[in-house]
Amino acid sequence: MSAAQLLNPKAESRRRGEALKVNISAGEGLQDVLKSNLGPSGTIKMLVDGAGAIKLTKDGNVLLREMQIQSPTAVMIARAATAQDDITGDGTTSVVLMVGELLKQADRYITEGLHPRMITDGYEIAKTETLKFLDSFKLKREVDRELLLSVARTSLATKLNNALAERLTPAIVDAVLSIYRPPAKPDLFMVEIMQMQHRSASDTTLIKGLALDHGARHPDMPKRVENAFILTLNVSLEYEKSEVNSGFYYSSADQREKLVESERRFVDDKLRKIVDLKKEVCGNDPKKGFVVINQKGIDPLSLDVLVKNGIFALRRAKRRNMERLQLICGGAAMNSVEDLTPDVLGWAGQVYEHQLGEEKYTFIEDVKDPKSVTLLIKGPNAHTIMQIKDAVRDGLRSAYNMIIDKSVVPGAGAFQIACAAHLHGEAFRREVKGKAKYGVSAFADALLIIPKTLAANSGHDIQDSLAALQDENAEGNTVGLNLVTGEPMDPVQEGVYDSFRVLRNCIASSAGIASNLLLCDELLKARQMSKSQGPGPGDGEG
Repeated sequence: MSAAQLLNPKAESRRRGEALKVNISAGEGLQDVLKSNLGPSGTIKMLVDGAGAIKLTKDGNVLLREMQIQSPTAVMIARAATAQDDITGDGTTSVVLMVGELLKQADRYITEGLHPRMITDGYEIAKTETLKFLDSFKLKREVDRELLLSVARTSLATKLNNALAERLTPAIVDAVLSIYRPPAKPDLFMVEIMQMQHRSASDTTLIKGLALDHGARHPDMPKRVENAFILTLNVSLEYEKSEVNSGFYYSSADQREKLVESERRFVDDKLRKIVDLKKEVCGNDPKKGFVVINQKGIDPLSLDVLVKNGIFALRRAKRRNMERLQLICGGAAMNSVEDLTPDVLGWAGQVYEHQLGEEKYTFIEDVKDPKSVTLLIKGPNAHTIMQIKDAVRDGLRSAYNMIIDKSVVPGAGAFQIACAAHLHGEAFRREVKGKAKYGVSAFADALLIIPKTLAANSGHDIQDSLAALQDENAEGNTVGLNLVTGEPMDPVQEGVYDSFRVLRNCIASSAGIASNLLLCDELLKARQMSKSQGPGPGDGEG
C-alpha cells in the first residue's frame, strides 16, 4: 500500500467499492444479453465469427461458449454456467439470469451501507432453505412415456420452434426408452446421432437400428437384403504388405506367378469359409440374406467373389459402429475366420443402401432387441442441422434426468414463485436473525427473475403477470405462467415440467458464484499463472 493510500483511507475504500461495482455491472451486462433467450418465446441471437460464418441460436450454452467475452467477471460467470450444462444438460441461461439478479439485488443493499459479507451470509442461508424446499416441492413419479414426452417437450420448446419440438419429442423419448434397461441407468452414448443434409428438419427420424455413413463398394452388390444374417468381422480380406521391411525376389516369370497365386490362395481360403457359412445358414432360400460388415479392407477380387455368392459386404466400418452392431443385431465380432459357426451371427429384418448425391448410407433396421439406436438428423443446411443437434442433446439429457431422479418439478416459473413466497414467509423469517435476513430477502426477490423474464419475452405485462401468480400461490395453488395468455395455469395439468437436478444445480452454482463475486473487492493484474504451485527456477530463497 502506498503512503498516499495510508493517508487517505477513503480513496482505498472508494477503489474497493469500484471493483465491486465492476463485478456487479459485468453480471448485469451478461444477464441483459441472455435474458431475451429464456423460454419458448425467447428470441434468437446471431453469432458471426471472423471468417464471416453465421450461426443462429437461442441455446445459452452455445452462446456462452462461442461469444467473445472481454470482462474477466463475465468470463467467470460464463464458465460456471457452461459447467452447469456439462453436468445436467440444461439451465445455462437460468444460471446467468440468477447470478445477474443476485448481484443486482445485492447492489440495492450495498448502496445503503450493508456490508457484502452480511448479504452473502444471507445467500448461504437462503440457498440451503431453497434446496430443502425444492426437495419437498418436487413430484415423485415413476418412469412413464407420457411423462417423459412432457419433460422432453418442455426442454426442446426452449430451443426450437413449437412445431419442430413436437415432431422431435417422440423420437427422443423412444430413443431413451429403447436403451433403458432397468435398474441400470440408460447410457446416452448408446444413442448414435447422425446427420444428413437432406430434405427438411421435420424429417428427422429415429432408427431402431444402425445407420452407417458409407455403402458397398461394388456396383453389382445387392442394394437391399431382407431377413439378413449379419457377420461382424475384423479380418483383412486383401493382400497386405508385411509390417517389417521385407522383400520377395524371383528369377523367372513362373516364380512370380506362383508367388501371386499363393498370396491369392491365402485370401481365397478366408472367403471360402465365409461362403460356406452363408450356405450353411441360408441354403438355397432366396428369402434369406447374408451381410458381412468388416472393419478392415476387402479388395476388388474378394468383392467379386462375395457378389457371385449373393453376399452384401461393407468394408472399413468404423470401430464404434462395430461395437454397436453386436448390441443391435446380436452375434459376436470375429477376429478370425477359423471358428465361424452360426452362433456368431447377428440378425436384422432388413439392410438397405440409400444414396444421396455422391454420399451412400447403409441402414440396418427391424432388429429384435436394439440396445443401441440411431437418431438421424436431417436438415436443408448445416446451420439447421447444428441447431437441431444441440437441441436433441438437451432433450436426451432431460429425459435421462427424469429417469435417474424419478421426479419432476412443476415448470413455467411455478417453483420460483412458491419458493420466493416461502422465503418471505413469517415462519422462515423468524428463524433468520440479524442482518443476514436482508440477504435472504434479496435471494427471494432474485428468484422471481425467471417468471418475470418469461412474462417479458412472451409480450405480457411483468407486474400484472407476477401479481396474478403470487395471488394464486397465496391461496395454496401451484401455478405457473401461461405464456400465451399471461394468466396463471396449473403446470402439472398442462404437462410443463422442469428437471429436478437442473434446478438444484442452478440454485447451488448461482448462489456460490454470486457470493464469490460480491466478496471480491479488488481486480489485480496477475503474472503468468501456471498449473504448478511450486517455486519456479528463479524463485530460490536469497
